[in-house]
Amino acid sequence: MTGASSRWSSGFAFYLATIGAAVGLGSIWRFPYLVGTQGGSAFIVVFVVACVAIAIPLLAAEFFIGRRSRTYPAQAAGAVAAEVGGSRSWNLIGILGTVSTFLIISYYTLIAGWVLAYAWRCASGQLSGATPAMLKSDWQAFLADPWQMAAWYAAFLLLLGFISGRGVARGLEIVNRWRAPLLFGLLGILVVYALATGDVQRGLSFAFAPDFSRLDGEVMLLAVGQAFYATGVGMAMMIAYGAYAPADSSLLRSATLIAMSILIVSVLASVVVFPLVFKFGLDPAQGPDLVFLVLPAAFAQMPGGQLFGTLFFVLLVVAALTPSLAGIEPVVAFVEQKFGLRRPAAVAVTIGATALVGLGSLLSFNVAADWHPLGAIPSFADRTFFDVIDYVTSNILLPISAFATAVFVGWRLPAALLDEGFAQASAVTRRTLTWVLRLVCPLALIFVMVASLL
Repeated sequence: MTGASSRWSSGFAFYLATIGAAVGLGSIWRFPYLVGTQGGSAFIVVFVVACVAIAIPLLAAEFFIGRRSRTYPAQAAGAVAAEVGGSRSWNLIGILGTVSTFLIISYYTLIAGWVLAYAWRCASGQLSGATPAMLKSDWQAFLADPWQMAAWYAAFLLLLGFISGRGVARGLEIVNRWRAPLLFGLLGILVVYALATGDVQRGLSFAFAPDFSRLDGEVMLLAVGQAFYATGVGMAMMIAYGAYAPADSSLLRSATLIAMSILIVSVLASVVVFPLVFKFGLDPAQGPDLVFLVLPAAFAQMPGGQLFGTLFFVLLVVAALTPSLAGIEPVVAFVEQKFGLRRPAAVAVTIGATALVGLGSLLSFNVAADWHPLGAIPSFADRTFFDVIDYVTSNILLPISAFATAVFVGWRLPAALLDEGFAQASAVTRRTLTWVLRLVCPLALIFVMVASLL
């Protein structure tokens, strides 16, 4: 069980923490390149619907499990089930979520290391005046050098370990208090810069002009998947943060604030990216390399590009930090409580294990690029270690965990228990939430799981 020292100091601190846990690289790095590759506004419309109709109810359900149990995610759902005479086998929810989050964070922090490296490169002037060809060559050389990647990966992990090791009140909460204004401040500066110097008409038309002819099954699948990825649904970290939540905080309000914050940041990130991309005739559908190839090419050609490029990558570092802290929290809580370790020791064990698994992803871009660990399975024949981890977590483990959460809270828990947990919401809202968890969320998750296998 969590002690009084392992609690957010207030409802406001809880809201900041949960927003910080969700608003990260998924909103600023992944969202714009998905918009670019999936035709713009059609993707955004489905993403918004998925956040409102699916992600918010599931996040609220995860917060409820965490706060009701006051224990680490791998035991949380089972503890709540036992309270009403149910089976502890529902611990599957937290176990899958914890495993998934640990695996995701092992490569998420690797990408954060890349961002940290590029923040330094921009600040030191290494990218100033570089042509697109030079930037591409530099990027490929960076990925091919495991030692350079490992150094930046280690730097980000050490920063993560230092903050997490200080605990909830002295580490996580302090970072979340300054992170939100810093992130929105940097984003605001970059929005003004993009609107003042970029091709606003073409950039914003590309991202936001309605084009429902692009609304096919692939776009819908990717948009729903992005809603899960961006909000952290199924990752157990919201169960962990819910366990630290004050008894009087509104769980549904926190879930709604997360979705709204993600939507705002995602849209603002698109406003930054696409006017700059179109200004210099670059490819908006570049994909995952958009941030590391296309945008540096734009900054290299713009007045004040070194300063604003540095600000952009610092923004990404800030964006990556608190989701990474939230991502390791389920594992830290498990190690801390299961083995009776003090928090600094539990954090050290978690960071070490993360680095060990992340090494496989790191080497997938260079010396182990030809290693296909599940090559005997036809659909995995060409997937590297990094690709396997990404696919299995995103398309199998997370949807199963989220599906089990919806069924457990929607069907297995008595209405009186939910009324108590969501007492700040109206009776109509509570009933609506229950039926969305019972019907809408399971059907949507089945669609995602089946579609991903086709």
